[in-house]
Amino acid sequence: MTFVNWLKRRLVVIAGLLTLAYLLLPNIVVTVFSFNNPKGRFNYEWQEFSTEAWRDPCGVSGLCGSLTLSLRIALWATLGATLLGTMIAFALVRYRFRARGAVNSLIFLPMAMPEVVMAASLLTLFLNMGAQLGFWTILIAHIMFCLSFVVVAVKARVMSMDPRLEQAAQDLYAGPFQTFVRVTLPIAAPGIAAGALLAFALSFDDFIITNFNAGSTVTFPMFVWGSAQRGTPVQINVIGTAMFVIAVVLVLVSMVAGNRRNRRKA
Repeated sequence: MTFVNWLKRRLVVIAGLLTLAYLLLPNIVVTVFSFNNPKGRFNYEWQEFSTEAWRDPCGVSGLCGSLTLSLRIALWATLGATLLGTMIAFALVRYRFRARGAVNSLIFLPMAMPEVVMAASLLTLFLNMGAQLGFWTILIAHIMFCLSFVVVAVKARVMSMDPRLEQAAQDLYAGPFQTFVRVTLPIAAPGIAAGALLAFALSFDDFIITNFNAGSTVTFPMFVWGSAQRGTPVQINVIGTAMFVIAVVLVLVSMVAGNRRNRRKA
């Protein structure tokens, strides 16, 4: 009975740890195989330990070029989607206008719509406009489908804001700009940051919409897909591992910084 009681008390924790381990398993496999030295073209079976791919991560032609392109597109798409999404979120929460309910509903369509449908629709739009497929069509498409996620993240934060704080700032003779910069923006910053991070991840990782609207342009996900048809270089695992480690470090740094701020406030 003692073991059963112990298991009941820690069942949620155990389930959470097992779920986390299941989610991290692909990342562990990618990390392990980044040190592999495959004999053939495909890096699917362990052969022997090697750090050659880590010493030359750009050893495969076109890999670092596609990675740089994906980072550029993701950064610009994040900037555009965050600016537009933040303004839309504030407008939907703070103002009353005609078709406000319809706009609220339309915001969720890109999130609910299958990516292949949106990709085909955007391709049709660009072809009818006579646009040349490439960097700019990818960027416009990414901003369009990232916009909804930013709006939802920022809108949830803005709805939880206490308007009395802004009214107090105005009572203390702060102008509209000062109130926004010193009160509204700092309070909304976590939601804006969450939307921006989500937009960056979605843009960098996207394949379906990019594949439809890229033309001859090759982003990193498209490079990985193409390499999987011909042979998977170990450098792809190296880049994936490096990005995973960077993401984990950023999360840990933000957690430590948040804990320090909370201790100072306490």
